[in-house]
Amino acid sequence: MECSAPNCQPRPSAALGRKLSRLRPWVQTGFLGVWLAPVGRWLHGIPGCVFHCYSCPLSSFACPVGVMANYAALLPAVWEVPYLLIGLLLFVGAVSGSLVCGWACPFGFLQDLLGKIMPRKISLPAWVGYFRYVVLVGLVILLPMILGFKGIPFEKQVISICRLCPAGALEAGLPYSVQSFMAGKGWMMSGLKTGILISFFAAALFIHRPWCRMFCPLGGFLALFNRVSLFHLRYNPKECVECNLCRSRCSMGVKVDEKVNVSGCIRCLECTTCGAIEPCFALPQNTPPDKAKTQKKTPAA
Repeated sequence: MECSAPNCQPRPSAALGRKLSRLRPWVQTGFLGVWLAPVGRWLHGIPGCVFHCYSCPLSSFACPVGVMANYAALLPAVWEVPYLLIGLLLFVGAVSGSLVCGWACPFGFLQDLLGKIMPRKISLPAWVGYFRYVVLVGLVILLPMILGFKGIPFEKQVISICRLCPAGALEAGLPYSVQSFMAGKGWMMSGLKTGILISFFAAALFIHRPWCRMFCPLGGFLALFNRVSLFHLRYNPKECVECNLCRSRCSMGVKVDEKVNVSGCIRCLECTTCGAIEPCFALPQNTPPDKAKTQKKTPAA
């Protein structure tokens, strides 16, 4: 979608954004080769930095959400801290924030592809993103910890993030169930998980990245670093011609010309095609956009 406003002309500052927009699908495709590389089970002990099911037949790294929940179930009885996972997520968050969500996550890429089938989407209010932290604190940390304290290991917990995860249903439950069904052994996946998978597919057709926007605990955690990460977005009011292109290109519904680097941003960088938003790699030094706009519009004395 290009700007058709009279005052919106092609600007050199938007050239990088247009190149990034064309490059992103190829980068996402390339990362599939990393997360779906069947290189052996030995890498499963190393957590990844994207949302990807550990039980997928082609998975290479461990799912960070599953690792976190497993360790939470151990904490009441055995004080084991996942230092590697914590260090990895803190490093990724501090360097790039939620950039991996928009450029490297395989489950996010799948939702992008499903979203192209139905171009018209249902808009969601920004506050739905807070459910991600309910999932993070409730399902990933507190519930496994409480049940673990009662002596129930994580793999035997009836309710858990892994049993309710659409990525697990798609990447592990579906291939194993199809294999079992073709072998004449029936459908392996439970009715609950099958329903979750069907609901996910339906939601992804009418809502852009429904899992990322409303429920992803990993994306919610990484988004906490968006305001302080080295990689960030910078709004330049002098380049803004109020064409509304940055908002129209943002599929997550972020008003980037008012607030950049908010937790709802997955840093797909589509907004940079307008020329007023630019990616930066430095310590964030953002002037509040509303104040910058006011200064821009105030005539000089």
